[in-house]
Amino acid sequence: MSEVALEVRGLSRKYGSRFAVRSLDLTVQVGDVYGFLGPNGAGKTTAMRVALGLIRRDAGTVKFFGDPDEVRGRRHVGAIIEIPAFHEWLTGRENLELAAAYAGIPSKDAPAEMARVLDRVTLAERADDKAGTYSLGMKQRLGIARALLGRPRMLMLDEPTNGLDPRGMREMRDLIRSLALHDAITVFISTHLLAEVQQICNRVGIINQGTLVAEGTVEQLLSEKRASILELASSDAEGLKRVLDGIEGVEIVGPGESGRLRIGHGQIPVADIAKAVVSAGVPLDAMVPIQRNLEDVFLEVTRT
Repeated sequence: MSEVALEVRGLSRKYGSRFAVRSLDLTVQVGDVYGFLGPNGAGKTTAMRVALGLIRRDAGTVKFFGDPDEVRGRRHVGAIIEIPAFHEWLTGRENLELAAAYAGIPSKDAPAEMARVLDRVTLAERADDKAGTYSLGMKQRLGIARALLGRPRMLMLDEPTNGLDPRGMREMRDLIRSLALHDAITVFISTHLLAEVQQICNRVGIINQGTLVAEGTVEQLLSEKRASILELASSDAEGLKRVLDGIEGVEIVGPGESGRLRIGHGQIPVADIAKAVVSAGVPLDAMVPIQRNLEDVFLEVTRT
């Protein structure tokens, strides 16, 4: 059985009478690059803050690497929550020097440790420039360098590509992949950029209105429930919808392009669906299989 890096059970956080996170359960295995997805306001950042002990919880438990002592368990975790903040008038290296002191890294070890993390995020050449001169992408990488101080076993990154241009997004994506593959760091990423997640994450949890609504490998989520999607077109759109609504096991999952309908049909043969439509006297102009992606899954499970 794989070792568990993060286990959250029944986690809840309320603001007044409103639940920001409600009875959240999720599991991150050691070695995962885990994508934590959800619409804006779904509770992603709140859940991360509670798990890291930055805000109090109303219920639930959190374990890092199976340690029942949460404070001790968190020592294995480096994190960036929202946009990383720095002392703009200090250099990148000086910002890391302060962070190393706060983290309890002995002063004799700090220079080598700072050099290691700066090199790891490819900021060594700009380390002695003031942080205020850094681009957003450089600040994000400096934030990851800070999170890597002390050699954590896990990183929790909140929207690490938010606001970056395409080049910065690629650099961040490559860095995350490298940290997981070459440094054996488990990575937990909160984001709403679904294409990024599909490229770098092996497991995903989707949260909506504070509750986990789907969790599994990317392959599992893409194959579950509506593995077979068809897009159909007819000059008689109402008649097409009426026929499809009457076929047991067929579910209309949304509109397609140019007024077409998309359906999930499970194990029902495509030929049987076409026969039912034509037999009802409804013209069938097109019938196209659709390759599902993570965006389709996300829209399905977060539909309210």
